[in-house]
Amino acid sequence: MTSRSARVGWLDCSSGVSGDMMLGALDDLGALDGLPAALASLSDLHVSCVGAPTERAGLAARQVTVTAAGAQPPRRLADVTALLVTAAVPAPVRDRALQVFDRLADAEAAVHGVARDEVHFHEVGAVDAIVDVLGVCLGVHALELDRLVVSPVALGGGSVTTEHGELPVPGPAVLRLLAASALEAHGGPVDVELATPTGVALLAALATGVGPMPGLRVSGIGVGAGSRDLPGRPNVLRFVVGTATEDVGSESGWLLTEANVDDLDPRLWPTVLAALLDAGAADAWLTPIVMKKGRPAHTVSILTDDASATRVREVLFRESSTIGVRTTTVGKHVLDRSWIEVDVDGQPVRVKVATLGGDVMNAAPEWEDVAAAARALGRPAKVVLSAAIAATSAALG
Repeated sequence: MTSRSARVGWLDCSSGVSGDMMLGALDDLGALDGLPAALASLSDLHVSCVGAPTERAGLAARQVTVTAAGAQPPRRLADVTALLVTAAVPAPVRDRALQVFDRLADAEAAVHGVARDEVHFHEVGAVDAIVDVLGVCLGVHALELDRLVVSPVALGGGSVTTEHGELPVPGPAVLRLLAASALEAHGGPVDVELATPTGVALLAALATGVGPMPGLRVSGIGVGAGSRDLPGRPNVLRFVVGTATEDVGSESGWLLTEANVDDLDPRLWPTVLAALLDAGAADAWLTPIVMKKGRPAHTVSILTDDASATRVREVLFRESSTIGVRTTTVGKHVLDRSWIEVDVDGQPVRVKVATLGGDVMNAAPEWEDVAAAARALGRPAKVVLSAAIAATSAALG
């Protein structure tokens, strides 16, 4: 678990996000030293990229240009996967890049009504997108972050020309990607496309939290330039890196994920909660609420650490009927904990002991052990629980 000295990144997406903007910001941070070797290992691409200083609305920024030697074939998910598995990068980088393209394939398949394996990536599958995804995953890995918080994403407006014709902004694939993630987004502030599918898919795969810049002791700032120079506003993505400044004794990096659900058969909730806990949630619970028009509903709340957050969200989407969640970064204060074992007429019962400065604050018999002992002894569970509490008091003095 992360602590006060956790290394944290924050992405300012107030001017949108794209793969090349993220790549430029990481290059500005000096996090792409390993990219040339990684690209050289992709012999089928024959590609290179070069970073150079530029400016947007008077702000200094970094722009990365990708150049491919020759035309590139159209690619399906299997083609991209076969290409990425040959990349000379750490396994976590390769796995994360594959996750990004999995998300893109799911979104495009839903938009076009085809199987994910039949999706032709079109603009998304262009060689620069492959470089963007691999490079961003490699750069974020190099930063060794414990957390990555993302601001609400500006999507822009108007329309954009694609191989399928004129499409409204935000595009259908961007909306699908947002719906399958915990990201927050808004339209505007200008009528151009600000967020691309590649950029949103990267955020969805990499982010551990959403919101304003957390408390940081800033150690680095990377500014990546978008392809347009928008009048009156800097078209840049800022990547801020630093160490967290939470209070001593608190554990940071905890995420509270919630959703309001009014259309799920209540008999399914025990299964949903069990699946969330099996997926790595530290805790999961329901709160009865009343929604608009007096509809009864539940708020499902899940507490997770950074490592299990994505997996737990995916379980919630799969097992419940929610189509969106909200995520908040929270602090958690805990007592020191240890275990002892007591004997109740020959049956072992574990007891969780919580202490503060060496003093016992609470001691609770493990309920599953109490229930098992009650079945073995043929006694009511309440009687065994009382006996376990008495044995605990005697053991702790």
